[in-house]
Formats: sequence, C-alpha cells, structure tokens
Amino acid sequence: MIAEILNTDSKSKRIKIKIPFVAKAWRAELKKMQGIWYHKPQKLWSVPNKDHNLQHLYSMFGKENIIQITTDKISEPIFEMCEIVAQRIENTETKMVLSGLSQNTIKAYKSVLLRYFNHYRNREMETVTKDEIEKYVYSLIQKYDIGSSKQNIIINAIKYYHEKILGQSRAVYTLTRPKKERTLPSVLSEPETITLINSPKNIKHKAILYLLYSGGLRIGEIPNLRIEDIDSKNKQIHIKSAKGKKDRYTILSEATLEILRIYYREYKPSYWLFEGMHGGQYSASSITKVFRRAVKNTGTNEWATPHTLRHSFATHLLQANVNLRFIQALLGHSSPKTTQIYTHVATLNNDIVRSPLDRIMDNHPKTI
Repeated sequence: MIAEILNTDSKSKRIKIKIPFVAKAWRAELKKMQGIWYHKPQKLWSVPNKDHNLQHLYSMFGKENIIQITTDKISEPIFEMCEIVAQRIENTETKMVLSGLSQNTIKAYKSVLLRYFNHYRNREMETVTKDEIEKYVYSLIQKYDIGSSKQNIIINAIKYYHEKILGQSRAVYTLTRPKKERTLPSVLSEPETITLINSPKNIKHKAILYLLYSGGLRIGEIPNLRIEDIDSKNKQIHIKSAKGKKDRYTILSEATLEILRIYYREYKPSYWLFEGMHGGQYSASSITKVFRRAVKNTGTNEWATPHTLRHSFATHLLQANVNLRFIQALLGHSSPKTTQIYTHVATLNNDIVRSPLDRIMDNHPKTI
C-alpha cells in the first residue's frame, strides 16, 4: 500500500496525509496522533506540521511506501521595472481602470504582466506569437509549480493585453487552459458554525461573523456594506457591485439583525456599516484576523477561512431542502454549475428527505 504525504514545506501549517480506505491499521495509528483531523470532503487526514509528526509518519508508513512528499517551492522573482516595462504597465493600467475592471483584477493582471513584459522587454509585444506565449506559460508552471487557478489568471491577463490593449484577433490567442481542479469546498457542521460565530466577545466582530455566515457573503463584500444596505423591514441585505459588478439581495436573519442592532447602538457607524479605527471602510485583512482568532479560540478546523462560512451557508441550505436555484441567487452565482458543487458536499437531511420505499410502506401493510 502507498501513503501520500503532502505539504511538508516550511510554510505549511499542517501536513496532509492520504491513505487507502483498506489501510485500517494505518488509520488506527493516525487517530492516536495529537492534533489529528479528518477532512471528509477531501478524504484526507492532517496533523500539525512538526518535525516529530513527520518522523512519526515516516516510521509508521515506511519511507518505501510514501510518495508525493512536497518540498519548499522556488519563490517567484521580484522584478525591478526598466523604463520600457514601466511604460507598458502604466498604459495598461490606465486602460484597465477605464474599462471598469475591479481593483482585485487589475492588481492580479499587473503582477502577471510585469513578469511578462520583463521577459519580452527587448521585443515589440505585437510580435509575440501564440506558440511563444504557451511556451512561456508552460515554463512558469514547471518552474514555480503554479496551480490551475493561477494558470488561468496568467492566461486571462495575457489574453486581455493582446486583445483589449493591442486590439489583436481573439482567434490568434485562444490559449490552451488547464483542466479545472474538481476540489470540493470545505464546510463546517452546524454546531461548529454556531460555536465559531458566537465566540467573539466584541460585538462588532461577532456581527461580522454572523453576516458572513447568515447571508453567505464573500469577505470582500463586508467592507462595502453601507448602513442603508441593511433592509430590516424586508429582512434583506443589498450587496452592490459584487463579483462581476453585479448587485444582488441575500437574506437577513432575525438573529443577525438582533446582533446588528446591538452593534449599531454601541458603535454608531456613520456611513459604512463597519468602519475602521479612524473612519473609512473596515478592511478584509481585519476580517481575516477576526476569523482566525475565532478559529483558534474554538479549536475549529485550522483549514477554515472566512469563505468557509459562505460554503457552509450554501451546504446547510441544501441540507434543509432549499431549492438549488434559490441558493444560486443568494450566492450571486452566474451559472448553476457553480452552485451544484454543494450537492456533492451536503449530506441528506433524513428528517426532510425520505426514501420512496418508506413513503410507499406507509400505505401498505408490513410483510414482516
């Protein structure tokens, strides 16, 4: 039998372990390790990334039975801009802003194009061919072990530059894309969720976690909420200019509204629903710190992120037999395919969904 040990680099907080289902003895030994977690959606185990844990795994499995031990990745270089690269970046950024791209997209594209422009700093960009671009992208993937999500950002940025900035034909730059990784989202159980969102003693922090979960919000949507976006009469939250520049409404729970009212009386925000220490918008990084502190204080799964609350919101609705199309609208997904991934995560709520056999047997005499 073969065991897979992943994420043994120095930056990872936990070591991931995959073992065959039939490896009962290994599974029994893993359960004895301190800090062990089983991640059901990914079907793997994890332990804190400590030297003694790694050595114990080597001893348990035998090095000859272990594959895929990762090491520290090569860091991507930071480039100093020469004059021609700086000019290209400036011109491109101006056009991206004018075309209405979000700040996050502009930041991601600039990072990609800085490296790309530097690579071809002695060339006219109009002369770079599709084959050259694909070889360039492939070399980055191989050298820096870039995942499929980052690969698509690289391709999107380069395509945007050639098609929108240089005005070249789309057909020429139909680049080969990686297959999308079919990873299932991590979710918390309902008891885990309640414990987590109730853990902050600070009412402002508690209100933020309540909103993230109860409305299925993205972390970047919280700082953009204004007081007027909370519709207490109709129990709705108005999310404006969300991902894809789209507005949507999501539900405002009674419990969240009660927390928000206590928060409002104590903090008295003037414009933004959540304000920083010196006024202005609360930051996404501050929200992450609030969440990480709650995770630490409650002993919740260390892999959880603020987005885990959004995943949990969708999964719990699905378990409660809420229509998938309605969940799609609440999450702001353009395609139902994006929402359907939660059907693979949710477990059936047997109090709501019954087997047709049980329904039939209700109306027929038992034969045993």
